[in-house]
Amino acid sequence: MTLDLVIRAARLEDRGPAQDIGIRDGRIVEIAPRIDTDARALDARGGLVIAGFADSHLHLDKACLLDRAANPAGTLKGAIEAVTAAKKDFTTEDVYCRGARVLDRAIGQGTTLIRTQVEIDPGVGLAGFDAVRQLKADYAWGVDVQICVFPQEGLLNYPGTEDLLRQALDRGADLLGGCPYTDTDPEGQIRRLFAMARDYYVDLDFHLDFDLDTSWRHLDWVAREAIAHGMQGRVAIGHVTKLSMLPPDALSDTIALMRDAGIALTVLPATDLFMTGRDHDRAVPRGVAPAHRFHDAGLCCTVATNNVLNPFTPYGDCSLPRMTNLFANVAQLGAAQDLSACFDMVTTAPFRLLGRDPALRIGAEATLVALPCQSRADTVAEIGRPIWGVKSGRQSFDAPQPILCVGGRE
Repeated sequence: MTLDLVIRAARLEDRGPAQDIGIRDGRIVEIAPRIDTDARALDARGGLVIAGFADSHLHLDKACLLDRAANPAGTLKGAIEAVTAAKKDFTTEDVYCRGARVLDRAIGQGTTLIRTQVEIDPGVGLAGFDAVRQLKADYAWGVDVQICVFPQEGLLNYPGTEDLLRQALDRGADLLGGCPYTDTDPEGQIRRLFAMARDYYVDLDFHLDFDLDTSWRHLDWVAREAIAHGMQGRVAIGHVTKLSMLPPDALSDTIALMRDAGIALTVLPATDLFMTGRDHDRAVPRGVAPAHRFHDAGLCCTVATNNVLNPFTPYGDCSLPRMTNLFANVAQLGAAQDLSACFDMVTTAPFRLLGRDPALRIGAEATLVALPCQSRADTVAEIGRPIWGVKSGRQSFDAPQPILCVGGRE
């Protein structure tokens, strides 16, 4: 069989046998212990090979803003105000350049699938959406991008926003998001967004319950609407930092509610840690929802980046192994099976959430990322940095492991 590329010594399961993978016309056509071919070869060196990492919640449009948007207090209110002011000067070219900087990093960190959240309102218009839509097309060689448009500054309280959201959906946005806690009528926003999602037959992804006050929440409204509209399995919620404060019985009840409503949970450790608990001068709460509890109960749970180098999160390198390692630290997880579950939250779970199958089998798209570790748990524990990637049969990045120079010699 004539091949375009062969992958040598790849492990497709934890500490499994090393296999060769034959690729032709962008798809996997052979998997065997040894493939005899003169085709170009990439060596996985006995490490784990996966379909890449999937980032289920990433803001490309407002990334890399630290040079123009400050948030000295580190609060959610301060971050929103800083970005609101900066958005007035956003242009399509500006958003494109900053988003490209992030995508370059993400691809080099082994991310092959992204859901990006794009703010839409009369202040910024469709500049961010137009830029991200162009990025989606221009970067298809290295990563697949799904665009979620949402009203960061409110919907019912900001006339003209709904019309712009509809324009974005008409022009190719993949799904609709929400941010009820910034609206003067949060429950009204939730109802309106479900109605719009029904009109366009798209999924929903909410920024939700981003504080530590457990006396109220909008999760119950979202669950109720998901069931009423028959959208079980098509709704995701992100942040939900209130969940980190629930006692065991209330947490169990919430897990049951989300299971009934078919709601997926996305946890954003870097942002949630940076912003919550700012009013505490001691015993500062972590504010990170216990995604592992929901995962153990069978719900779709993901860990994602959220923001990069902006007032919401003034750091970030787009490494999902690093992000899931951060979550494991916060959740105090150390057993191999728990670390493997964390790995699933940046691979299998977000692929499923975004409607993709990450299984590497004959006939599948040849999008592959090689890791330096032999197991999922080791990748999380060691923050295993990918060594190379292939997108649809073509190499997308190369990141060789360091070579030590003992005594000045390799």
